[in-house]
Amino acid sequence: QVQLVESGGGLVPAGGSLRLSCVASGRTFGSRIMGWFRQASGKEREFVAAVMWSGGRTDYADSVKGRFTISRDNAKNTVYLQMNSLKPEDTAVYYCAANPAWFGTRSTDFRSWGQGTQVTVSS
Repeated sequence: QVQLVESGGGLVPAGGSLRLSCVASGRTFGSRIMGWFRQASGKEREFVAAVMWSGGRTDYADSVKGRFTISRDNAKNTVYLQMNSLKPEDTAVYYCAANPAWFGTRSTDFRSWGQGTQVTVSS
């Protein structure tokens, strides 16, 4: 089991930036893909971005391409989500998650989840 702890959420005006962090501990060797998901109030959880620990290959939801950047620091077991040009529709609870497989970015592919961090973008 991988333990994940997110941080970095907060309140920011539209057009602003935030950087989320996710520190992984425990059986981290069992997490090949790290992902960020978000869930807005009254909506289903949706994929935001993913990165592979090995090689650093990334994937993004169309809604965040060009604005968000996912990265990882293997030495620190930490994954980041740099969010720029934030919009009110980015408001959600953001979750970090770990997928033990070599592929898959559906929420059901991820077996370990953090507690979430709230991001609120004011208009």
